[in-house]
Amino acid sequence: MKILVTGGAGFIGSNFIRYILFHYPHYKIVNLDKLTYAGNLDNLSDIKDNPNYQFMKGDICDQKLVERIVGDGINGIINFAAETHVDRSIYDPKIFVKTNVLGTQNLLESALKFKIDRFIQISTDEVYGSLGKEGTFSESSPLLPNSPYSASKASADLLARSYFQTFGFPAIITRCTNNYGPYQFPEKLIPLFITNALFSQELPIYGDGLYIRDWLYVEDHCKALDLVLHQGKIGEIYNISGSCEKTNLEITELILKR
Repeated sequence: MKILVTGGAGFIGSNFIRYILFHYPHYKIVNLDKLTYAGNLDNLSDIKDNPNYQFMKGDICDQKLVERIVGDGINGIINFAAETHVDRSIYDPKIFVKTNVLGTQNLLESALKFKIDRFIQISTDEVYGSLGKEGTFSESSPLLPNSPYSASKASADLLARSYFQTFGFPAIITRCTNNYGPYQFPEKLIPLFITNALFSQELPIYGDGLYIRDWLYVEDHCKALDLVLHQGKIGEIYNISGSCEKTNLEITELILKR
């Protein structure tokens, strides 16, 4: 199998590439990444010479580039490429629409043209909005995004679903909770707080610290994506959770205790 992983120099993408090459050493991986602030090739320095791994710098919005890559024997696409920072989306929504919506549509169109076997759209649980009294989301929960970031991801999801419904396109959508683990960009809560604590700096908790998140170790996310890639049902949505809900204050106290 030859897989195109977009955004593969980022946190989750780089962990996924490493996971796949370790568990399926005969697979070929093409990593397409624009190398924005969150992309770092050092994340993959240990596999850069693997003969089954190829890095290409580029933008998923570049139609000619995407078509050239997908047309060169790609069987599946895992789309991690996205602008993901909520605060950044408030200050510059346009780039989130461009990358997350138009970039995804460009990938879908190329994948449709070359009849790939599987397209996995990596989304987020944030498309569901804030938790209500029931305390949990299901795959049939309504989409109620609360930021330009989550709205752009929900839009990309709907595009992927529309290609399945309209063209019989082999799309699958996954929506995961908050990941943590190696190679995470240091603006995120856990690596930021660990780094600050190591240098005896303040840990900036916003509000009362009682905002609840569900946390999942990144390799467990990769295991779930492995299952979806090989056994997932076309057209389905899969929520991926660690069932580990903690307040930001609890996470902070755990880090400080360590």
